[in-house]
Amino acid sequence: MSTATTRWNLVVSKQTDQDLRQLLASEGRSKKGEISRFVEEAVSKHIFDTALKAVHKRNANVPYEEIEAAVEESLAWARTRMR
Repeated sequence: MSTATTRWNLVVSKQTDQDLRQLLASEGRSKKGEISRFVEEAVSKHIFDTALKAVHKRNANVPYEEIEAAVEESLAWARTRMR
């Protein structure tokens, strides 16, 4: 998590609030700031999932072998830099 923060004001139903607090408590996450951490994790996951779907869509017509070759080439490049 970044050290710079921004304050958000969110409005959710009472049921959603109760459900989230119960979930966090069941996970041992009842300390102050846990709702903020949960929201940040959820937003980050949603952004990642959206980007992943866009990549899948963009590469839908690319043959699997071509993608696999590009991944292998990238891994080989990275491995030479790590040594």
